Amino acid sequence: MKIRLAKYLADHGLCSRRAASRLIDEGRVLVNNRPANPIDHVDAQDHILVDEQPFAAVTEKHYLLYHKPVGIDCNLNPDKADSLYHLLQQFPVRLFPVGRLDKDSCGLVLLTNDGELAQRLLHPDFYHEKTYQVTVDKALTNEALEQLASGVSWTVGPYSYQSRPCQVTQLSSDSFQIVLTQGLNRQIRYMCRSQGFKVLQLKRIALTEFILADLAEGCFKAVCLNTK
Repeated sequence: MKIRLAKYLADHGLCSRRAASRLIDEGRVLVNNRPANPIDHVDAQDHILVDEQPFAAVTEKHYLLYHKPVGIDCNLNPDKADSLYHLLQQFPVRLFPVGRLDKDSCGLVLLTNDGELAQRLLHPDFYHEKTYQVTVDKALTNEALEQLASGVSWTVGPYSYQSRPCQVTQLSSDSFQIVLTQGLNRQIRYMCRSQGFKVLQLKRIALTEFILADLAEGCFKAVCLNTK
């Protein structure tokens, strides 16, 4: 049965559905020798090119945990020396990160070729939890922690954003743990800035059931997916 092109690319290991839609919109996908359309429906009989390379569908799903160090860029850009793209070339299967952890942050990144899982984890309607440890530049106050937990707002250029209520637990005078159910760009840094703090260190320690635990920085670990 034919399915929508972005879903087909995601389900067969290219990237997340959101990223696949971007590739289609950017004109980087051809279907049967013509530029792809977002409403195209395809199956294994269709000839698909991505960035002028034949797309080989995969069915076996893989899941790796990666302890990303500060300085690695999760954007898969082969032209950048600090891109995660280059590290992923060591694996025999094509993998992509589920969401992004900004270059200045460290911690858990889930790598997979399971586009369906990536879609669920990234979509805000599912309220999947992401846990971070944060160190800021000065002593925390109860008022600031309560405000972060209840939700704050910020603007970036012409756009306004609002954080959902979340769990916040103080760890020391200048550090706390926060559990988010949304993934806005550089969200924690903007949330802290709204309360007058600058983030000095940001580390993701969990993404739903996936836990960083004692995985050493820069290392990978294969895991099995028990539940979806």
